Amino acid sequence: MSVRREALLFAVGGVLGFAVDAGIVQALVRGAGWNPYLARVLSFLAAATVTWIWNRRYTFAQRRSHRARAEWLRWMALMSVGALINYGIYAALVAFWPLVREWPWLGVAAGSGAAALVNFCAARSLVFPGRERAI
Repeated sequence: MSVRREALLFAVGGVLGFAVDAGIVQALVRGAGWNPYLARVLSFLAAATVTWIWNRRYTFAQRRSHRARAEWLRWMALMSVGALINYGIYAALVAFWPLVREWPWLGVAAGSGAAALVNFCAARSLVFPGRERAI
């Protein structure tokens, strides 16, 4: 599969992950009164799992490992690098912009967009490197 097609499918998975991430954080903060920083940790874990499932099945299907648990753990570890970028932007916007405190999905969007390129490169080269390097 071409890099362009992989990038497009990765973006579709990212939109799905964003919907999960933003939906959970918004529901927990506005609906359940959670702290927006703690809510984001839970929403990230759910979204990262959804994106791993999508990318394993569609984006990198021909590259996936037969050891799903190890692959998921590698995915979560590497996506955590993107998550640090993502969360840093989110936390700064929540701290300094009242609109984002009220509507935290805006911060999720800003952080997600900034981390997308880092996540794609890590996924393609380290989580789903191809048959010759897959575990």
